[in-house]
Amino acid sequence: MCFFCGSLLIGLLHHINVGPKQDARFYRLTASALGCAATALAFVYRPWNVENVAARLGGYLVCLYGGILLAAWAQKTAPSLGPSVSQMIISGLSLQGATLVLIPHFLNEQQLNWNEAFGFGNNRRQAIMLGVILACVFLPVGMGLQWLCAEVMVHLPWLHLKPQEQESVQTLGMAVTWFNRAALALVTIVLAPTAEEMLFRGIFYPAIKQAGFPRLALWGTALLFAAIHLNLVTFVPLTLLAVGLTLVYEATDNLLAPITAHATFNAMNFVILYSTLGPFPQAK
Repeated sequence: MCFFCGSLLIGLLHHINVGPKQDARFYRLTASALGCAATALAFVYRPWNVENVAARLGGYLVCLYGGILLAAWAQKTAPSLGPSVSQMIISGLSLQGATLVLIPHFLNEQQLNWNEAFGFGNNRRQAIMLGVILACVFLPVGMGLQWLCAEVMVHLPWLHLKPQEQESVQTLGMAVTWFNRAALALVTIVLAPTAEEMLFRGIFYPAIKQAGFPRLALWGTALLFAAIHLNLVTFVPLTLLAVGLTLVYEATDNLLAPITAHATFNAMNFVILYSTLGPFPQAK
């Protein structure tokens, strides 16, 4: 829901900046979509019990999908929206940032502290060391798999698939100031790895595993992790990376291991990207 609201904010800011002539219908649709999102959140936070679960769930889904449809309609009335630095920052804050804000509330409801939930006090040095090793070992493997997936798409035209860079990579290449690069570095190297590992390895994985589905926990969370990056070229390497992140978490019982691996992997890709672009790429 937070990411949905962030997407609406991105569209709104873009629409305001495109020119002096604004379409009032866009603002009405966006306001209505935000209203649906707020109502859906109200359904989530009101008490649920066996007697009202059907009504609560029905109201939530009606508001959620109603908001999504209104937002899609609003975007049709707006100019096309390409990747931008502000878009990536808002997306990061509305998804990963919101995750970090909401997790303490979740832990409080579960009556857990950070060490009990994520094992931050267990084998810290070993966890950090294994995380760095995993990132260094997987980087060339991931780059090779990404190249292979792109080649398969190119040489099998009947698949009707075209290899494309991730939007985040395109956005990183557009950053032409030190401020933008520093902001993107914080999102890419600090915010995203921390929030995503807490969510996927720290909450989703153990919850599914403890429910009695260890294989589904491993591969289901790995596939979901790869899928949210919305890129076919990186889907296979990110799936395997997610499996590796889960395994180091299991080996150390400390979420610092996958967080360190994820952050190191992103940092190395960040450095490689900007080392090829030079100090400041030509602004377009």
